[in-house]
Amino acid sequence: MSETQKLDFSAVNGTTQKSFNAQKNLIKRMLKGSSAECSVCGQTLTLLLPPNSKNAKAADKAPGIYCKKGCTDIELDMEAVAMMK
Repeated sequence: MSETQKLDFSAVNGTTQKSFNAQKNLIKRMLKGSSAECSVCGQTLTLLLPPNSKNAKAADKAPGIYCKKGCTDIELDMEAVAMMK
């Protein structure tokens, strides 16, 4: 590819931005306590938060938003939250 040729990512960028914003809004709604359904299978999504004490049993999965079937699997980085305590 020569220096004068440029790749056009505008179509991909638009789709990626839409997906990112949709996930961001889903995470906000779930953290506020609202329920949501999986966009693929329609089952209720589950919000899994980290244990709130050192003696609490660790969960099998990382903190995140999950669907029972596995269609939706959004792992949340809770490190910033842990540092606030």
